[in-house]
Amino acid sequence: MAGIYIHIPFCKQKCSYCDFHFSTNLQHKSNLIQAINKELEIRKDEISTPLETIYFGGGTPSILSEIELESIFETIYKNYSTKNLKEITLEANPDDLNKEKLNFLKSTPINRFSIGVQSFFEEDLKLMNRAHNAQEAETSIKLAQDFGFENITIDLIYGSTTTTNEMWKQNLQKAIELNVPHISSYALTVEEKTILNHQIKKGITKPVDEDRQNEQFQLLVDTLTSNDFIQYEISNFGKEEYFSLHNSNYWKGIHYLGIGPSAHSYNGKTRAWNIANNSKYIQAINENNLPQEIEVLNEVEKFNEMIMIGLRTIYGIDLNRINSEFSQPLVNSFHQELNQLINENLVEKKENKIILKPEAKFFADGIASRLFYIN
Repeated sequence: MAGIYIHIPFCKQKCSYCDFHFSTNLQHKSNLIQAINKELEIRKDEISTPLETIYFGGGTPSILSEIELESIFETIYKNYSTKNLKEITLEANPDDLNKEKLNFLKSTPINRFSIGVQSFFEEDLKLMNRAHNAQEAETSIKLAQDFGFENITIDLIYGSTTTTNEMWKQNLQKAIELNVPHISSYALTVEEKTILNHQIKKGITKPVDEDRQNEQFQLLVDTLTSNDFIQYEISNFGKEEYFSLHNSNYWKGIHYLGIGPSAHSYNGKTRAWNIANNSKYIQAINENNLPQEIEVLNEVEKFNEMIMIGLRTIYGIDLNRINSEFSQPLVNSFHQELNQLINENLVEKKENKIILKPEAKFFADGIASRLFYIN
């Protein structure tokens, strides 16, 4: 099985915290969609197994017109095996999901929405410079459900300077009351070259409080797991049968094709990423060139990635694979540090898998880095 990720690099406006590749200039949107279709055709032989998932990410894929979205599906169904296709996700902004749009989307193969809610409070949304308001956040979910879309995930951001613990509790309760079966939730991070970073440096906005973020992470875990959600990855919570198949396959190392500017691909041996420039991407594709860099993964990179992904997911680090797939220096280093982490009560061994202790999950990335092999 395999997956396709399609990056749609357009947004109505720039969120204050975002450092993803996108443009608010829609002038070349139709040209870029044509280039995406051509890239899909050029790379069709890179995937020899049937597709299981398609994921439209961004940017804001819900900004696509009916003709543009239909053309992408037509290209995929013409050039790839779709007989085992199970999950097709569209990332959407709440303000895009009106009745007219949903009526069209119901006629497409899309069967899952990822709605960028982020918060149900106006003060949070204003700080984040989101394009929607709190009412649209709630209405979009209800409308999607009215049109028969049950498989919905929403994004929620915690740890914002405007988000009190009580507001965060209400955000979570609202999501539960709306009967959303999946929630992806992330701490507000301050990246370089973002509006938020500039505002903090200028004293316009307060810096984020890591202690409060930790508190709200614990509230997140406690609230959702007590309401039938399973934390199958550090930032992802799903009810039974509603885990993201596309993301789960990614975490399990299943191959995927990344289409569009800045999109990444993985085939088990190499990782490739397309140029993060819309104009240069369009030009290269039109000249039948793939504007991408390719990295051949060495043993250490594969090892460290297995550690990071394993610790962040419910699947854990497979000790059998560590001991059998990697050279002795890496294995020895791993077990030496692993014993330390077990003694510090940060990880535990279950059925030959290494998983994080519940109280250590907020620090997953730091703990994983201790198990990395450094040349």
